[in-house]
Amino acid sequence: MGDTDLREEQKPLKDEYESNPEAAQITLTATGEEQDDARSCNVDIGRAIYEAELHEGAGGPGSGACSGDLLLGALAACSQLTAQAVAENFGSDVEVSVEASGDLDLRGTMGVDDDVPVGFEDVRLEFNIDGDIDEETRAAIQTYTERYCVVYQTLENPPGVETDWSFE
Repeated sequence: MGDTDLREEQKPLKDEYESNPEAAQITLTATGEEQDDARSCNVDIGRAIYEAELHEGAGGPGSGACSGDLLLGALAACSQLTAQAVAENFGSDVEVSVEASGDLDLRGTMGVDDDVPVGFEDVRLEFNIDGDIDEETRAAIQTYTERYCVVYQTLENPPGVETDWSFE
C-alpha cells in the first residue's frame, strides 16, 4: 500500500458526487493529428501526447505503438489502477500486475477479406495478485475491479459511437 490513504482522498469526492451528481459528469477528449508520414499521428489527451503508428502488419514502420496497443494499454492501465484501488480500500497489502492481450486478423482492417471482422476478435485480461489475503477478499477484489474499471466496462457494454464528419 502507498503512503496515501485512498479512502480519505476519495471520501470528499464521493460526498460531493452524492450530493451534487452533476459534479461527477466529465468529458474526456483525445485528439489525433497527422504527422509528416500518413502512417503515424500524435494523440493529445490534454495531459500528455502519445505517438501512434499503423501496425507493421498494416504497412506501418513498426517502431511505435499501434492503436490496438493503445487500446490494450488503456485496458491494462485501468484494470491495474482499479485493482490497486480496490485492494487498498479493502486494506489488503498486495502486489497487483495486469496483462491485456488481444487477437485480431489483419485481413479485416486491410480489406483483404470482407468476411473477416475488423478489430479484436478476442481480448484477454490476466491479473496476478500477490499477497496473503483470504478467499472472501480475493472474490471482492475481482468483483469490484471488474465492476468499476471504466475501460473494462466500456468494452463489455459498448456505448453507441456517434460520428461527425466535416470536409473542408
